[in-house]
Amino acid sequence: MTYILKTTQLTKAFKGRQVVSEVNMHVKKGEIYGFLGPNGAGKTTIMKMLTNLIKPTSGEIEIFGEKLTNTSFEVLKRMGTIIEYPIFYEQLTARENLSLHCEYMGYYDNKAIDHALELVKLHNIEGKKVKDFSLGMKQRLGIARAISTKPELLVLDEPINGLDPIGIKELRDLFKILCKDYGITLLISSHILAEMEQMSDTIGIIQNGKLIKEVSMKSINGKQTEYIEVQVQNIKKALYILEQNLGIKNFRVIGEEGIRIYETTLTQQEISKAFVMNDVGIESINKKNSSLEEYFLSSMNSEEIHI
Repeated sequence: MTYILKTTQLTKAFKGRQVVSEVNMHVKKGEIYGFLGPNGAGKTTIMKMLTNLIKPTSGEIEIFGEKLTNTSFEVLKRMGTIIEYPIFYEQLTARENLSLHCEYMGYYDNKAIDHALELVKLHNIEGKKVKDFSLGMKQRLGIARAISTKPELLVLDEPINGLDPIGIKELRDLFKILCKDYGITLLISSHILAEMEQMSDTIGIIQNGKLIKEVSMKSINGKQTEYIEVQVQNIKKALYILEQNLGIKNFRVIGEEGIRIYETTLTQQEISKAFVMNDVGIESINKKNSSLEEYFLSSMNSEEIHI
């Protein structure tokens, strides 16, 4: 197995408190690795260590088969990054910002700048200064800057934040193109589970600074199960009916009115009839398939974690 990025017992402590603890991450060459976790889980801290913005307290980082050190300048040239919110020279245009970045990186190819702006659909804004860009345009420009030097590895921290649904889909398609057509490996953090489900090859789930799961999306999809989701008006009474009248034990409460029933011995009609006969109002009832969201929440619960 070829790993383009690997960490071994990666740990970071601030003022004696560990915010990242013994993380062993494995990113395969040519894949999209989705990095999931709630706010404060440690995603950005790990990404900053991967890009040499902060130093680990202990542990090792290996990128392109080389140990990352203070002098790993050539390794970093082969990477493109967005960490937290992208910052630009606000009085300059998109092209001027990318030209300065490429010069700083020692990369001189104007065609690459044109291509990067075209890929993120910012190629018809000549003369417009960045200060007049929308949040979504700045996110796109950040991605254009990250890919302008034709990197082998992209590290993107919440790159679809602030985008509308159309913008999110366009960037999802772009990430797939960069990976499949250009051979770029992507490490992407996000809170949008549905997007990660559609684009990722591997999922890493982090909570409280610990990597609690690292699994392929194929494996998750292979474990998908059907369940019935019902929204009711009296959840306490509905739970009593499920357990005492119908003998159903395998279910989960979702929010204040929702129940997901994982036993398949009874049909939607049978469950609905039992509720109606016992004066439990039903808002909706549907059969669904488990998703990355289900896997994510299940993983959190298995670690006795609550978000």
